[in-house]
Amino acid sequence: MNVLKKRWAAAAAAAAGLVLLTACGSGGSSGGSGGAITLGFAQVGAESGWRTANTKSIQESAKTAGVELKFSDAQQKQENQISAIRSYIQQKVKVIAFSPVVESGWDTVLKEAKTANIPVILTDRAIDSPDKSLYKTFLGSDFIAEGKKAGEWLTKEFGSATGQVNIVELQGTTGSAPANDRKKGFADVIAADPKYKIVASQTGEFTRAKGKEVMEAFLKSQPKIDVLYAHNDDMALGAIEAIEAAGKVPGKDIKIVSVDGVKDALTALADGKINHVVECNPLLGPQLMDLVKKVVAGEQVPARIETQETEFDQASAKAALPQRQY
Repeated sequence: MNVLKKRWAAAAAAAAGLVLLTACGSGGSSGGSGGAITLGFAQVGAESGWRTANTKSIQESAKTAGVELKFSDAQQKQENQISAIRSYIQQKVKVIAFSPVVESGWDTVLKEAKTANIPVILTDRAIDSPDKSLYKTFLGSDFIAEGKKAGEWLTKEFGSATGQVNIVELQGTTGSAPANDRKKGFADVIAADPKYKIVASQTGEFTRAKGKEVMEAFLKSQPKIDVLYAHNDDMALGAIEAIEAAGKVPGKDIKIVSVDGVKDALTALADGKINHVVECNPLLGPQLMDLVKKVVAGEQVPARIETQETEFDQASAKAALPQRQY
């Protein structure tokens, strides 16, 4: 009987070992080599200082968390992101995460991921699909709230103005969630008073070079500009170059409010060239890796997770600059 028990115990141990090897091996079921979780991340591009900081945060956090990261740069093209996501599905990664270039047109590829039982996490930017089952969660900012904060600063700054306040707007990438929402939030606030008028609004594609180019056009076409509202700091920084080249003083002749909070913008704010900055935090890496692990473990996660953010005036920009990471 003892011999039988020993044989049974040995067989059970061998079976347990086999199960363990299967679970932790490098096959498709593990989603990575050596048991590591594999994350396929499709980034928008490298259009701004904010995006560069966002990429760095994700790459460094993946290393720290022991997550095997497969990374692609879409160069601000939706078709490149869709190709990357399909590649990740073929590679049988464990989780797919991406920051959508635009809000629409994702249902087909996300249904393919769902069919392959690969969960999807949206970071930084949302999509407008009515089918919420196509992704597990959204991690990022409330862009409408950011636009409202910019509008609220403007209405306080020009509250006592008696004449029309002429505003030019540098929009982000056409069709993207931050461009749509930052425009809406800002417009909703200033609509309460007819003296605030957006006299020109055009995309600067979230880049410094395009922001400068479009601001040059605004300065030629608009005889009087009181305020520039830029959907991100890089466009505002490009616009400052155009304003100075036109012989005007940024921050005085034309007041400037922008969104992001990158170091260069806070420096411009400290120097008085920008008047107000609404923060949008790019350092999403640690939160993303935590979510990836929870999703793989089958844990429930909230449908929406928002990052904590603030606003900067000249004094708070000076205080924040020495420790600013991006």
